[in-house]
Amino acid sequence: MSTVIHHLMLFFGELIFVYMSFVIIVYSVMLIFALLELRKNYRLNKQRVDENTISAQYARPVSLIVPVHNEEAGVIDSVHSLLNLRYPQTEILIINDGSIDNTVNLVVQQFQMREVERSAQAELTTMPIRAIYQSVIHPQLWLIDKENGGKADALNTGINFSKYPYFCSVDGDSILDEHSLSRVMKPINDSNGKVAAVGGNIRIVNGLEVQFGTVKRTSLSDRALVVMQIIEYLRAFLMGRIALSKWNLILIISGAFSVFSKKLVIEAGGYNRDTIGEDMELVVKLHRLIREQSLKQRIEFVPDPVCWTEAPQTLGILRKQRRRWHQGLIESLWSHKRMTLNPKYGMIGMFSFPYFWLVECIGPLIELGGYIYVIVAFFMGDIYYEFAIMLSLLFILYGSLFSVASILLEAWSLNTYPRRRDVLRMMLLSLTEVVWYKPLTLVWRLEGMIHFLLRRRSWGNMERIGLSKKGLVK
Repeated sequence: MSTVIHHLMLFFGELIFVYMSFVIIVYSVMLIFALLELRKNYRLNKQRVDENTISAQYARPVSLIVPVHNEEAGVIDSVHSLLNLRYPQTEILIINDGSIDNTVNLVVQQFQMREVERSAQAELTTMPIRAIYQSVIHPQLWLIDKENGGKADALNTGINFSKYPYFCSVDGDSILDEHSLSRVMKPINDSNGKVAAVGGNIRIVNGLEVQFGTVKRTSLSDRALVVMQIIEYLRAFLMGRIALSKWNLILIISGAFSVFSKKLVIEAGGYNRDTIGEDMELVVKLHRLIREQSLKQRIEFVPDPVCWTEAPQTLGILRKQRRRWHQGLIESLWSHKRMTLNPKYGMIGMFSFPYFWLVECIGPLIELGGYIYVIVAFFMGDIYYEFAIMLSLLFILYGSLFSVASILLEAWSLNTYPRRRDVLRMMLLSLTEVVWYKPLTLVWRLEGMIHFLLRRRSWGNMERIGLSKKGLVK
């Protein structure tokens, strides 16, 4: 019996060691590509680029679609930020998805709206419309009140009502910088329409001072849980997405702020109303459409910090969010599983799908097993003790050093948090990630896998605190 346990311990130890080494190599390559790309962007005169984009006659008009459900805490600031955008031609469509709070009344009163009639193209099936409002003081601002059908249904409603060839999806709690739209539209405008979708970079607004939809002061939140999410966002956006975008291999762009070609989205069937991860699902469907029809289209990511969003401030809400995200990831991969290792879909099938299956999907299961193995190996001693030390070093390298590298990349190239003490605090806190934050997120993502296997449907509610309430978002 002891011999069997010995061989099993050696086998699992070597398996986890090889897996973690593979993940570290992949992340190291991504870090190098991200560094090179950010170095190139660092040399650009962003103010001149913004001015050229704004004044350009070829800038394509955009419909901004904002799905809201019980967003009374932050919707006014979000709309103000959209009205402050510097871009030649836009319309703003607030889609109220059956809110039961005061969202509709707040928007109607704040922006002096009146009920009107407006026709829509019934390209995508949605829930019935209850009323349509237009602002008297901002004619480009519309509010469409509909019955509850979920975020995907609200976005499809916005697509039906939109009049421009490109639409931008914006979460109801998001705050955009005045140049956000011009920067995220730059790849589309520069490519003469050869870019099908663009995702913007996301930053966490907790701890910032927001006035009338504009970020007035950037500072780091006092809450360790929020700061760990900031570090996690930096690592995900500045490393993974920049590298994958460079080779047109990105499968996820955040639904909090992303632009799409309306024609291609409608052709792909719009947002899937039956999946939890509608954002990733749409991107995968677009890749599939592009490959199957041999279209010369790309999906890109913009590294500039262009969108601020509210992050969960309690473990309970963060748990629901991460569980939902992982379940949505698995649903999209499973729905399009025939693309995996299928040469018909090029590098999307041969690299992106295997990477997301191995690293993003089943990775939490292996990593959590690694944590358990380290604890058991330390108690068993002998050669297992050496395995435990090696795996612990790998976990620290993977969990902390890449986070520190992302923080330094952000401080060097984007400088969202200009105070040195904020950067130092993030670096010190990132060293604790493998001790408490990483194991928690692994457990929550494992719950997402279980929910997928049991076919449970639970979107969960994100409790909003509000962006302008100083002191509460700290």
